[in-house]
Amino acid sequence: FAAYCCQAGAVLCGVADRAERRGLERGETMARTFSLLTLTALPLTCAMLAAPRTYFRGASSQQLLVNRMIGDRVRSKAVQCVIAAPISDEAVGPVKSSHGLLSGLQGKALQVAAADVPTKAEVRGVVPDHCYQRSTLRSMGCVLQSALCTAACALVGMRIPLTLAAFPLWLGWSAVTGTVAMGLWVLAHECGHGAFSDNRVLQDVVGFILHSALLVPYFSWQRSHAVHHARTNHITEGETHVPTVVDARAEFESVGGEADLKLAKTLGYTPHGVLQVVLHLLVGWPAYLLFGATGGPRYGLTNHFVPRWPFSTKLWPNKWPSKVWASSAGVAVTLAVLALWARTAGLTTVLALYGGPLLVVNAWLVVYTWLQHTDVDVPHLSAKEHTFMRGAFLTVDRPYGRLFDWLHHRIGSTHVAHHIDCTIPHYHAREATDRIAEAFPKAYLYDPTPVHKALWRVACNCISVKRGDDGRYTWVTP
Repeated sequence: FAAYCCQAGAVLCGVADRAERRGLERGETMARTFSLLTLTALPLTCAMLAAPRTYFRGASSQQLLVNRMIGDRVRSKAVQCVIAAPISDEAVGPVKSSHGLLSGLQGKALQVAAADVPTKAEVRGVVPDHCYQRSTLRSMGCVLQSALCTAACALVGMRIPLTLAAFPLWLGWSAVTGTVAMGLWVLAHECGHGAFSDNRVLQDVVGFILHSALLVPYFSWQRSHAVHHARTNHITEGETHVPTVVDARAEFESVGGEADLKLAKTLGYTPHGVLQVVLHLLVGWPAYLLFGATGGPRYGLTNHFVPRWPFSTKLWPNKWPSKVWASSAGVAVTLAVLALWARTAGLTTVLALYGGPLLVVNAWLVVYTWLQHTDVDVPHLSAKEHTFMRGAFLTVDRPYGRLFDWLHHRIGSTHVAHHIDCTIPHYHAREATDRIAEAFPKAYLYDPTPVHKALWRVACNCISVKRGDDGRYTWVTP
């Protein structure tokens, strides 16, 4: 268990193993130091997180939004693609090829043509019907599992003295407890997708409570996350981790590619990688909720708590402003409870028992979303080239191991199936994934690179993209 905790710390902090080819031992030591420092910045991050969030209602509402926005289309043009091969230790650093840098996918995502991507109906034809069946009892059992594990960690934390000498213990405890509590976040996420239960009221109540307790605006995030699913890796309308573009056209692309490349070149490979890990894992999530950071240019400056001026209202049409306010109220209640707790037990107690694990939960969220849709040879698409299914098949499954899969309900190792149909419950996602991988080997993406190495590679090399004549946007180096 201690070994797994160490691995969790490595994943959260984005620390790569020794990379002899680039002589980065000293840089990785810096990465470890900086990553530990991120866990000490509790007051600042908790203050940034002190805002509300919102989600969707019901299983079908999100799916209907996706279907309205894109629809399935049959593609033409065929092209052969390579099968991903295991990555060697030498491939951790930059490896040159005809595609530039390669991940464990070995350039496969760049060679998937539109004709290689099946329709949603074709996928439905190979995934057994029972994979789409939801069990309220089983889902509630998963909530109980994650809640009991988190409560057990909390009981341990209550026995740790609030002294400076115990600070290393608090760091380790926060890493473990936040890692365990991430399971509750994932289940609330499943509620937002309508994959938790056929009882929509129960589903929304469970999701609202769990996400509000983690300072997540349930309905607001449900709406923005539905857009993310509908526009995965869309360079204009994508909702998370949309890169800046070199020579960007402001109306269609995120500007600032040249400046990002210049900064990376000025700082150097390792310092810039460390900076990206720290910024993404520490402030990435609150920056997205408060300002729409890393979202595409389509929706402008958004806020998941305030659906009106001075922020853009494009992300919140029709009924959504009222749901945003409801979500904000849920987070406000949690903040009020935390304030009352701090008044009676002291601010230090609240920061130690709640703030530290919350930072780790947020870091896990960023690790998952960042690596699910980003790597050195995973492109973004123009509006002309993008379809729902093509974007879904640009999602990457990764090896998180049995412990993290159990704790986090396979959110990282079965995410391709989740993007194809988000109403598949997580306990059927493994079977669905296996069927999809077997039936569509040209389109399905799995990168066997250890997660902490993949995170370091992405942080160091995925800086900005350039537009190609084929409607794809590929990563460029300084």
